Amino acid sequence: MGKQKTYETAIKQETAILVGVITPGEMPSQTKEYLDELAFLVNTAGGKVIKSFTQKMLRPDRTTFVGTGKLEEIQAYVKANEIDMVVFDDELSPSQLRNIERELQVKILDRSNLILDIFAGRAKTAQARTQVELAQSQYLLPRLTRLWTHLERQKGGIGMRGPGESQIETDRRIILDKISVLKERLELIDKQNEIQRKNRKELVRVALVGYTNVGKSTILNLLAKSEVFAENKLFATLDTTVRKMVIANLPFLLSDTVGFIRKLPHHLVECFKSTLDEVREADILVHVVDISHPNFKDQITVVEQTLIDLGARDKKTIIVFNKTDAYVPPMLKIEDLVDENNVLTLPMFKEEWRKTGKLTQFVSAKNKENIEEFKQLLYDIAMEIHVTKYPFDNLLY
Repeated sequence: MGKQKTYETAIKQETAILVGVITPGEMPSQTKEYLDELAFLVNTAGGKVIKSFTQKMLRPDRTTFVGTGKLEEIQAYVKANEIDMVVFDDELSPSQLRNIERELQVKILDRSNLILDIFAGRAKTAQARTQVELAQSQYLLPRLTRLWTHLERQKGGIGMRGPGESQIETDRRIILDKISVLKERLELIDKQNEIQRKNRKELVRVALVGYTNVGKSTILNLLAKSEVFAENKLFATLDTTVRKMVIANLPFLLSDTVGFIRKLPHHLVECFKSTLDEVREADILVHVVDISHPNFKDQITVVEQTLIDLGARDKKTIIVFNKTDAYVPPMLKIEDLVDENNVLTLPMFKEEWRKTGKLTQFVSAKNKENIEEFKQLLYDIAMEIHVTKYPFDNLLY
């Protein structure tokens, strides 16, 4: 017998390069953080980042996002290294997308398209799938001309999941009809969810919020003793998960929500507003922060701005600084020198935040440190709200 033929069946991991523009006033550390986050997004989508390109500009070029010389440099690198796709750290206009693709002759994604792709891969429930499909359809609508020109060589992969496969070959009218149907479907799902929320109105409601990948699902699992999916990837949680839990003699509802992120696509924010009703209707917000992240203060700002957009900024909030086991003291400026090591130690950091008067708790969900103290604080606040909302409750406290 001759030697049996073997075939390679493994899917090749797509390679990518990243492109970002550095605008005036932007610090080098910020640029690095933005591109590191974009790389994490590519990794979450299943790709592999090979190299990053940046250019200092007053604003992105209206035609090709970056300058002609930089685009030629990127083009040469793409050809020499057989790169599969180029990912831009901002949303590209339809004309920018078309011009860049014509020059580079590879798949072009922007930040919005990449995030939509990750959501498409992670959506499990009917509501999440409908929300993502609606957001993708709205994103594709002004870009139909660009997609129509190369349908015959579309092959899928990152950025091409979900309605990107089923709707590309359709015309504008069918896309618009699709959007209309999806909106009607979401309205029906929203009504069903509203009924469910009304049935739970007798209990105090607590919502976990925060930047993506800060440990919200892990904290939910610890508090509610449940098994909610938790992973070191962006947007591990898309659907709002609600668990009933009891601390001492007080039952209440605890919900985990989709993580926020810088430059979250407008279409996604709009489509996921119904999912975030748990945030708007919560009595208490638990804002989880990854204290080990070098730019956690910027992440706090992003979350607070998103809460303002959702109309939920003024709710009773506990800031929970998670991952204290991985905290790395940042270097201080000379004028802020407060000890001989010139670093902001964790005890100093705790004192700094307590002076703000905000409710804070420092925990390590991984090592289960200070979880009981956090539960006690949560109980005290929830009980205070419960007694105020339901003064004639016949439960014995």
